[in-house]
Amino acid sequence: MRILSVVGTRPEAIKLAPVIWELNQCSEIQHAVCVSGQHDDMARQALNAFDLVADFELRPASGHTRTLTETVASLAFRLERTLRGFAPDCVVVHGDTATSLAASLASYFNRIQIAHVEAGLRTGDNFSPWPEEGNRKMTGALADIHFAPTERARGALIKENVPKDRIIVTGNTVVDAVLMIKERIEKNPLMETLLDQKFKMLSPYEQIVTVTAHRRENIGDRLKQICEAVRELARTLSNTGFVIPVHPNPDVRSTVRGILSEIRNVILIKPADYTEFVYLLMRSKLILTDSGGIQEEAPSLGVPVLVMRDVTERPEATSVGAARLIGTNANAIRQNVTELLSDAEQHNRMANTKNPFGDGKAATRIRSHLIDRLRNQSRKTRSNPVEVVAATRTA
Repeated sequence: MRILSVVGTRPEAIKLAPVIWELNQCSEIQHAVCVSGQHDDMARQALNAFDLVADFELRPASGHTRTLTETVASLAFRLERTLRGFAPDCVVVHGDTATSLAASLASYFNRIQIAHVEAGLRTGDNFSPWPEEGNRKMTGALADIHFAPTERARGALIKENVPKDRIIVTGNTVVDAVLMIKERIEKNPLMETLLDQKFKMLSPYEQIVTVTAHRRENIGDRLKQICEAVRELARTLSNTGFVIPVHPNPDVRSTVRGILSEIRNVILIKPADYTEFVYLLMRSKLILTDSGGIQEEAPSLGVPVLVMRDVTERPEATSVGAARLIGTNANAIRQNVTELLSDAEQHNRMANTKNPFGDGKAATRIRSHLIDRLRNQSRKTRSNPVEVVAATRTA
């Protein structure tokens, strides 16, 4: 039995890493990992944080500016060669990226089963987040197995007429990932010391706020408002360090550096590897973000998160009070940050909620279900060879 896990971006690599670990330990299957080349170095570095390497590394598509259509078409074309060479029984994809959609299309056209990890997340708005909402809905339409992180995600899939027996609620694998790295840091005094030294620029500040902003729909005026809010907060809260890993997108980088590079207590850094990023989250009093994954990572570490978006596909965090949806208006950002940093009772209430995204054992559940499913299909195929094609698509 062969399984191929496909990753293309840093978040995909982080969230699939625990699944890859589990599948690599299983002697019953041949498992391989393919890096698609979508975000080449960042995906590879994320895997390295978990001591993982890819079996197949596709070259990034040529050309600096590509439309989303060109990106998906190029990824699907290049991934198909790997699919035909490795001939997996099942392809594991994650989430909502161009790689997820491209790998699903290529797998479907080659009659290969698709297992979708983090299935069922929905905002109900095809253009927020864009194109992620569309990517995950199209991936879900092609998937054979849906690993939903929460009951809410399962409910969304059922509303879209996905058969209930194809949906398995597992928890979110990012909880597994962040807890793995947290444990490594805490159990390795040398690693913790090295991280302290690397981020010694944080030591003068009484509290740290980590800020990430990079979403496509926020680039432009919205990102300027975010940066202006951080600038005013930094000037008001001189005892607080605002750490911003600056996304490599040129439009993001130029806006962030143009507004914030001269502020003493705004610390602009290169994108951190995952171990460094988890360390930053652990050190943070508060997270300010437009990211999707951080809405899951922060509650896993007991850090309140303010979400600079109008809608979220992860409402579980806001429902339990671990996160707050605040939009991108500069005044709203300043008000919410100031309120949480000054009101210990509110902060503690958000920090001490039960994590709605799982217990850190999602990857084990995914591995067990995948192996059982493929094992049962193998038995059916051997007992009735005439039904080989049907078994691979409908079982």
